[in-house]
Amino acid sequence: MRFDSVLRQIGEFGPYQKWIYFLVCIPGITHGIRMMITAFMQYVPNHRCAIPGYDNDTYAVQSEYHRQLINESVPYESTDGHYQLASCLLYTTGNYSYDGHHIPFNATTTSCSKYVYDESVFTATATTKLNMVCDDAILRSHAQMVFMGGFLVGVFALGAVSDKYGRKTSFFVALFLNIVCGFALVAAPEFYSYVFLRFINGGSSAGIFTASYIIGVEMTGPSKRLWTGLIMKYHFAIGILVLALMGYLIRDWVILEIVATAPLVTYVIFYWVIPESPRWLVTKNKTEKAKKILEKIARKNKTTLPNVSIENEDDNKISQLESFKRLFTTPVLLFRTSIIFFNWAIVAMTYYGLSMNTNKLGAGDFFLNFFIGGLMDFPAVTVCLILIDRIGRKKLHCGFMLFGGICTFCTIFTILYLDQEYQWITVMLAMIGKMGAAAGFAVVYVYSAELYPTVVRTAAFGASSASARFGSMVAPYIGRVIGGDFGRAFPLMMFGGLSIAAGLLCLLLPETLKKDLPENINDGKLLGM
Repeated sequence: MRFDSVLRQIGEFGPYQKWIYFLVCIPGITHGIRMMITAFMQYVPNHRCAIPGYDNDTYAVQSEYHRQLINESVPYESTDGHYQLASCLLYTTGNYSYDGHHIPFNATTTSCSKYVYDESVFTATATTKLNMVCDDAILRSHAQMVFMGGFLVGVFALGAVSDKYGRKTSFFVALFLNIVCGFALVAAPEFYSYVFLRFINGGSSAGIFTASYIIGVEMTGPSKRLWTGLIMKYHFAIGILVLALMGYLIRDWVILEIVATAPLVTYVIFYWVIPESPRWLVTKNKTEKAKKILEKIARKNKTTLPNVSIENEDDNKISQLESFKRLFTTPVLLFRTSIIFFNWAIVAMTYYGLSMNTNKLGAGDFFLNFFIGGLMDFPAVTVCLILIDRIGRKKLHCGFMLFGGICTFCTIFTILYLDQEYQWITVMLAMIGKMGAAAGFAVVYVYSAELYPTVVRTAAFGASSASARFGSMVAPYIGRVIGGDFGRAFPLMMFGGLSIAAGLLCLLLPETLKKDLPENINDGKLLGM
């Protein structure tokens, strides 16, 4: 008897499965914190060049004499139509004439390598510690790209550990790496050690979340799997809200990183509480261990485990590499695969791009905007749960991508043509855009799994997830070299425009609602015809 048939007989989502599912959802909260903490750790405060020879210089003006020194040392520049102290320039030394406010004129400027930072929002960040500003501002994008690259590597590397040695083994290997590197990160002395530890953090965070997600899904029967897969996304959103509160209360990135890492230590108790996935045990011919877990599920569900042999559903599976190649063997699969990969990349780029650009929206409090952005995930997932089996995957995904994309694209007009007092409209449109991306993320998970034939589904899903990581790796670089108002608008315009394109391309895919899942390549080609 196949594993899903056994679950149908003993209970698809009984008390014991619900308890285990509740526990494995908790890492989704810390995963949300880990994925979004970059917005706080690499926050860029207002800054200027340090005054040469003034050892006790601070961004805040200390006295009238200090103000005079600042005016004599730091030029003014126009930013978004307002004059303020230059962030990256100093006057070159020389004998200049000064106006009545002790400001030199006919003076030349030079760049600097030492800065002072505004501490009104954060007292210290990784950006201020490593001076990732001005000529080195690109380092922030590099750091975020490396983090997402670690996530990409972690999905495959720890996924391989999970398939070979078990979900629990993969979980605890990832947990150990995440805890060690999380605590070590705060002592990173320079940029290269910082990004190396961030790389490990990204990969291990992917391993923790993926292993816990798989355990929860694999112990759930087919009729409940859609709900369990989507509900876990609520916990990711809870993590974002918790992070917003933590950031508001903790203004030093070192303490924030320690507080974010410390709860992971409690997951050690999962070793004695959470069982190995019985489905994985069956695939490894460890049927006796699997039966003990299934007997416990049946006992808690007040049912009886049937006295039958459980079939190994993976016996006839081809290798992951061969499965991946099959995605491109026919024009139909190649066409659909390209569209799905593009949608995964764009929805991830938009979601993480909007999340990390919260402080560039031009209005409102940073923490409040970040909190509102996290709140947007709740209606997004809720609408998905309500509508996904009513109007279909294709229409819902397309609708979310178009709606969110149009709202995000329209921010170019509010940024360029509305006064500062109306920039709350920019924030509102960006938050709606993020909600569209969050909903699109939720739907594309389900849609992709149903669109691909069974013989290539695992490889296709893994490759699709990899496409998402490439999208999130590109997001930090969009608009990096463009300054001024258009520099703030350009990333949002790109996210919106690409979301619209992805949504429209999705219309070329077949609907999967109430359709039998394709089992082989030929079924996949005939789907929707």
